[in-house]
Amino acid sequence: MASIRRTLSPAFRDRPYLNGGSPFSVQSPSQKAFSSSKYSSPLVSAFVTFAIPVRRFVAGALLQRAPRKGQQWRRAFFRCLLFFFLGFLLGLVPFGHVDDDDAEIRSHHAFNFDIKPPHVNVQFDDGGGDQVVKRREDLVLDVSPVVPVAVAEKYDDDDDVASAAAVVPRKQVIVVTPTYNRALQAYFLNRMAQLLRLVPPPLLWIVVETKAASAETADILRKSGVMYRHLVCGNNLTSAKDRGVYQRNTALEHIERHKLDGIVYFGDDDNIYSLDLFDSLREINRFGTWPVAMLAPSKNKAILEGPVCNGSQVNGWHTNDKSKRLRRFHVDMSGFAFNSTILWDPKRWHRPTSIPIRQLDSVKEGFQETTFIEQVVEDESQMEGIPAGCSKVMNWHLHLRAHSLVYPKGWQLQKNLDVVLPIL
Repeated sequence: MASIRRTLSPAFRDRPYLNGGSPFSVQSPSQKAFSSSKYSSPLVSAFVTFAIPVRRFVAGALLQRAPRKGQQWRRAFFRCLLFFFLGFLLGLVPFGHVDDDDAEIRSHHAFNFDIKPPHVNVQFDDGGGDQVVKRREDLVLDVSPVVPVAVAEKYDDDDDVASAAAVVPRKQVIVVTPTYNRALQAYFLNRMAQLLRLVPPPLLWIVVETKAASAETADILRKSGVMYRHLVCGNNLTSAKDRGVYQRNTALEHIERHKLDGIVYFGDDDNIYSLDLFDSLREINRFGTWPVAMLAPSKNKAILEGPVCNGSQVNGWHTNDKSKRLRRFHVDMSGFAFNSTILWDPKRWHRPTSIPIRQLDSVKEGFQETTFIEQVVEDESQMEGIPAGCSKVMNWHLHLRAHSLVYPKGWQLQKNLDVVLPIL
């Protein structure tokens, strides 16, 4: 079969075209319109020069149907660039309504980080049924600080009261608790932990054990929610009297070495305390003392041991036991507290010697308190009776013991106790 081949005539190739155009170029109507003499001003020419490339760019990015092979990425790039530019322009357009008052406040308080009280709108009834609306600029919430009555009574001028309203940090309370393995140890420590949890911070609970730190005690301290330090007394303990002395000395040495600042209080785990006691501890400057209630040796009545005060001045002591009347200061171990800086800053308190303050194990039982206090203060003039008049009992020393009960290992009972409790 014969094939027919059509070729372009040489005459069409050699034909000249006006203005150097191509045989397939067609002038658009817009080009015709803008090429006339009517639109030949410089401004219009510049606009045409800018508009035509933009139109070609948009048409090429959006309307091109069949891009050449290898140019798909260029088309996608142009489209992303176009939409990014449109989104940028839309982001500059303000949307919504801006309150004139807010705009004025922003213009006058630019870069001002002062805390201003919020404005409120309030409607008032004048009695006749008509509601009078106050402008929010005329009514401002009162955000003046609240000054405690006890602090306000110390000042006569309102300016002094306002200056006293500044936040004053509370003193840290350092509670030293010696403990040892016994049947009711878990009960006493948990009760003590629940109490200290209610005391406002800052508070540090120093628990001292003998020989080694038990896992049971460590577990209670971790779950207590109180900031604590778990120490171990490494001294050889020969008696119950020496045990408490060495444990407290271990805590005193720790406070002195780390220079802990606060009010030190020896709080045994088997005593009973009120929250008012810990609030009063923060009022102590150097050394504070108060009366402690305890059971008499016969266990049939309660007695007091501690200071007799006139206001905050200590004038005398409650004495009950004839064998302890030779003591200089008649105070229970849980009936006094002192500033921790006395231990590690003797120059501040004008101490005549820098010998470490410790409890003595060479004295008779019952004289550890008075021999320790004699190292801290010289006489009653350096003491503070709390509360005023020493007229309130804030803790009780009941001497509760359970000698007949066996200490269970891990504080867990493997089987039921063979104990019968009579019901009255």
